[in-house]
Amino acid sequence: MNFSELLQQLRSLDPRDPGRWPLAVRMGAAVLCFVVVAIVCCYTLVWNNQQPLLEQYSNEEQSLRSEMQNKHSKATNLGLYREQLADIEKSFGALLRQLPSKTEVDNLLVDISQTGLAAGLEEKLIQPEAEVKQDFYAERPIKIRLQGSYHQLGAFVSGIAALGRIVTIHDVNITQQPGTTVYDNLQLEMIAKTYRYLDDEEVAAIEAEKKKNAAAAKKAGATAG
Repeated sequence: MNFSELLQQLRSLDPRDPGRWPLAVRMGAAVLCFVVVAIVCCYTLVWNNQQPLLEQYSNEEQSLRSEMQNKHSKATNLGLYREQLADIEKSFGALLRQLPSKTEVDNLLVDISQTGLAAGLEEKLIQPEAEVKQDFYAERPIKIRLQGSYHQLGAFVSGIAALGRIVTIHDVNITQQPGTTVYDNLQLEMIAKTYRYLDDEEVAAIEAEKKKNAAAAKKAGATAG
């Protein structure tokens, strides 16, 4: 049977009566139906169920690729990062040397007082407060109250900024002097903070105190539990 005869035979088949179809045609139709059903079942039961997992793996792949690129960039620039770290450590050391030691804090208070006098201000209050220790440095707040003109106050602030040691200014409040109506007769109230570095013994004492407090907190939590 040639192709034209097979095609003519297929055209003559009655789709409403498949029982009369030739055996080969019925077997071919059955195989075709089985393949179609298998494909549909595979898509429905396997592909749809695996699609979320596939998307998850795809997202993880993208994340890992980005992470690899970042690490590769860091590894490539490792030498540059080391140079930058050395520069930072050098700058940090320079800043640390600007912090006074224990014996220099009192001298710095004198410098602040003399800066106010040099600006022509009238000192009302320069009162150091208790020292506050941090991780590697300590800060000492100083309450300051001065009286003078606007330009004198500006000269004082500029003089503080020009000191050889680090001094920061906080809680600045400028008001007209009590009991006067003169416009340029002002009162400055502020907190100036000076800093000093802690020696090795003080840093060790702070670390020991932190460990002690952590152990006490842990013990208290275990007891409460």
